[in-house]
Amino acid sequence: MNHTTIQVSKETREKLKKLGRKGQTYDEVIENLLEISKKAMFLNELDRIADTEEFIPLDKL
Repeated sequence: MNHTTIQVSKETREKLKKLGRKGQTYDEVIENLLEISKKAMFLNELDRIADTEEFIPLDKL
């Protein structure tokens, strides 16, 4: 696996540390956060569509 170094503030590092579980790497913590973010964006898009699009109920087809 290729690795890289990213710079984060000490405050951000501490926040990541608090989000992780014992034995979990920062990479795993960040991957989990990215997955959560992706799901949240999907749900936000569904909400946007529900608020702005016209739907035809299935029982009316």
